[in-house]
Amino acid sequence: MENVQILWNFMHMGQQPERGDVIVGFGCYDEDIPKRCAELFHRGFAPYVCFSGGLGRNTSGIWSRPEAERFAAIAISGGVPENRIILENQSTNSAENLLFTPKVLAEAGVKAEKIIAVHKPYMEKRLWAAMQVYWPGVRAVYTSPRVSVEEHIAHAEAVGISRKRVIETLVGDVQRMELYAKKGYQVPVEIPAEVRTAFDELVRRGYIGQLAR
Repeated sequence: MENVQILWNFMHMGQQPERGDVIVGFGCYDEDIPKRCAELFHRGFAPYVCFSGGLGRNTSGIWSRPEAERFAAIAISGGVPENRIILENQSTNSAENLLFTPKVLAEAGVKAEKIIAVHKPYMEKRLWAAMQVYWPGVRAVYTSPRVSVEEHIAHAEAVGISRKRVIETLVGDVQRMELYAKKGYQVPVEIPAEVRTAFDELVRRGYIGQLAR
């Protein structure tokens, strides 16, 4: 878990929320994301919440309902008015999230010059790097549920994602920081030696199920 924590810390940006036009909750298996979005909405950080996500690589086999719709239901149960929620429920990966979300916001007549981007904790830095390519005109602050690694894993297990799958997804997202930059899918980010060592050790231990080929 020491190696997992190193990767987790690297991928987490630790920014403080700022007021914006809309809170965007990005889809995945993490049901703490809509809870964080609801918290930010009630604290007055933005007048709208948008959830983006169809079914992706970690949810297509366990959920039948799009991530965005599942997240919206959680936010509504947390007191967010339904008429303040916009849905993008067709995307299947991060690039599509960032391509489709501006379109649905524009169609809804919601200004999106500055957003509060909410994702799982170890996706913050990768989301930032991809945003520079796929949604370059928007200003954004990046935040996530306030949970520890162990809390995140426990919550994932509760919705059908195994501990190993969580660690494999973290390892895969760190791999994509460099691989996807080379492909032009996101801007380059320096990978510290400590992070490379931790990544290599987790790969050596067999956490390879979510590596891009």
